[in-house]
Amino acid sequence: QVHLVESGGGLVQAGGSLRLSCAASGRTFSRYYTAWFRQAPKKERQFVAAITWSGGRTNYTDSVEGRFTISRDNGKNTVFLQMDSLKPEDTAVYYCAAKENLASPGYDYWGQGTQVTVSS
Repeated sequence: QVHLVESGGGLVQAGGSLRLSCAASGRTFSRYYTAWFRQAPKKERQFVAAITWSGGRTNYTDSVEGRFTISRDNGKNTVFLQMDSLKPEDTAVYYCAAKENLASPGYDYWGQGTQVTVSS
């Protein structure tokens, strides 16, 4: 079992930056493929970025490529999402998710989410 807790959300003006953190407890987090998702009001949950357990490979949705950076510190059991050049359309609840099997279509563990609001 892995317990995920997100933090770092808040209100920021367009063009600003935020850094989200996802702190994990429980089983060895360093062996988990970890991702960030987001869900805006009245919209479906959307994939944002993902990182392999070693941090050697990352993947981003097109709309955040070049603005967001996912990273991890396995020694601290934490995954980060650095968000720069934020836009109002980035406003959403951001969720951290983890899975042990990279080939699995779904994620095994989810955090409770952290709100990000970008004002124009």
